[in-house]
Amino acid sequence: MESTVTISFVVPAYNEELYVRRTVEAIHRSVEALGRAHEVIVADDSSSDGTASIAAAAGARVISVNHRQIAATRNSGAHSASGDLLVFVDADTEVNAAVVAAVVAAVDRGAVGGGCHFRFDGRIPFYGRCLEVFADVVYPIVRLASGCFLFCTREAFDAVGGFDEARFAGEEAAMSIALRRHGKFVIVPQTVTTSGRKLRAYRGRELAAMAADLARTRNAGRRRAGLDVWYGERRPDPEAPERGT
Repeated sequence: MESTVTISFVVPAYNEELYVRRTVEAIHRSVEALGRAHEVIVADDSSSDGTASIAAAAGARVISVNHRQIAATRNSGAHSASGDLLVFVDADTEVNAAVVAAVVAAVDRGAVGGGCHFRFDGRIPFYGRCLEVFADVVYPIVRLASGCFLFCTREAFDAVGGFDEARFAGEEAAMSIALRRHGKFVIVPQTVTTSGRKLRAYRGRELAAMAADLARTRNAGRRRAGLDVWYGERRPDPEAPERGT
């Protein structure tokens, strides 16, 4: 029996004019290939570039928020959604029909939430490929979704209270833990492609220092300080696409 679940894709975005068109169009292609009822909501969090207009032109419903915090922005998008199934996709991440079909099938089999595998695009340092392998092996075992792609049912989202808005980072891990306490949480084996821009724009030792600081800081992720990779001035990606392409 074919599922009748309606899918709401929630895309949080801050100054993502270089990537958001690809993300929205990839979602539409993927779901239309399956004949699914869906909507794409871009939660535009105080962007100063063309993110909102580009997303709308690509077929997204754009809502404007002023949080500058990823958890709150995701929650705002979810509260504006009408679907039975919520799929949170980063604005620099491209989904495909295979992963969408796997998510729907998992929910039909009783999953309340989950994630998938991912690959970085373009040229990245060797340690970036090591991160991919690590995530492939470890995330399904510990049942954690990556930040670029997480799904859950509307019922489960409401039951756990959405993403923890006290967090500026690590909100996807906290959400994964909350969801798996609520019900079946799975990592489907299909893969999305996400931008490797941070790995290209920052040196490995910078990212390692940030990770070490978070690891030794009490209440890590609950303050904006030290999270420049996500909340500081964005460094240019040497492999960035042209605006809106």
